Amino acid sequence: MLEINLSGKKRAAVGKKASRQMRKEGLIPCNLYGEKKGENGLPEAMAFTIPFSELRKAIYTPNIYIVNLDIEGEKHTAIMKEMQFHPVTDAPLHVDFFEITPDKPITVGIPVNLVGLAAGVRLGGRMSLSIRQIKVTAPYKQIPEKLDIDVTHLEIGKSIKVGSLKFEGLELATPAEVIVCSVKMTRAAQAAAAAAAQE
Repeated sequence: MLEINLSGKKRAAVGKKASRQMRKEGLIPCNLYGEKKGENGLPEAMAFTIPFSELRKAIYTPNIYIVNLDIEGEKHTAIMKEMQFHPVTDAPLHVDFFEITPDKPITVGIPVNLVGLAAGVRLGGRMSLSIRQIKVTAPYKQIPEKLDIDVTHLEIGKSIKVGSLKFEGLELATPAEVIVCSVKMTRAAQAAAAAAAQE
């Protein structure tokens, strides 16, 4: 997986009012969840902020990153687990990070990359990508930047489901029956098929 470095500062103030003020100053409120648990048994969060100017390079991208966090000298390796955006402006409101270790498996969505020209597309069909990511589970150092899927032999009316895919060292967490992509019939393809039948 790709890696990115981000720096943050701890924050003592929490709550909506404090968060709004931080955003006015160009800072995005964040939490880091790790192995540490509180008295109630729930994961304990470290509250911090990251400048929006720095965070945006990790948010507005199709890439999935391992994040090397530096919070006032404390080093953490994490992934972005959940992001909240403003419903109108699409500006980030809050980000939750989850601390990871090299030996503990994580589950994360990885971008799908279709490889090759499908047989059905060559005959006039249209490739339809149903999902852009597939969730996989593995130690983070084994997770690739993207999942290459060969569609060369995919014919018109046929599809590829998650259950038919295998990637070395990865457990697929997306349900097996989910369709990844398919080749759909088009008018051009129908006309070509009709002409071939007449001949």
